Amino acid sequence: MFNIANNLTLARIAAVPIIVVLLYYPNKTTTFLALIFFIIASITDIFDGIIARRFNIVTNFGKFLDPLADKLLINSILIMLVWLGWVEAWIAVVIVGRETMVTGLRAIAADVGVVIAADKYGKMKTIMQMISLCPLILHYPLLGIDFVPLGTALLYIAVVLTIFSGINYLRRFFKDLHRAA
Repeated sequence: MFNIANNLTLARIAAVPIIVVLLYYPNKTTTFLALIFFIIASITDIFDGIIARRFNIVTNFGKFLDPLADKLLINSILIMLVWLGWVEAWIAVVIVGRETMVTGLRAIAADVGVVIAADKYGKMKTIMQMISLCPLILHYPLLGIDFVPLGTALLYIAVVLTIFSGINYLRRFFKDLHRAA
């Protein structure tokens, strides 16, 4: 259960309270440190899956924990950014709502023995959310450059992908559940 891939996932979860605390006291230094922790945590999302597949150490614990870690990381940061007034609340509601819906649908599907794996749209959504949050976490200009408009534009793209992947997941859920019945 505690192989290298799962430990990377656990490290991603452990980074969340550190990032939240750093954002709770926002200034140029703390937001920069929060950004560094967020980038490192996001990178673990890439490597935990690669390592698990390459070394054949994929576990049910890891299959459960990896998407949970992603949701915890992204949703926590979004909530903090809304609290700081740096992101509009409706964006967090759409993203957190989609994640809650997918988690619920996965539980229903699993209850009848159906596994609905993440697809390319869900992975694209997660990547775009992580990329868009970086300049928003930084918030303050770096080397005289304000990256917030870029982060905001990327976050809108992430919201579109979030909605699209949620609809796609819902469609697959009903199709796979109908097939299982």
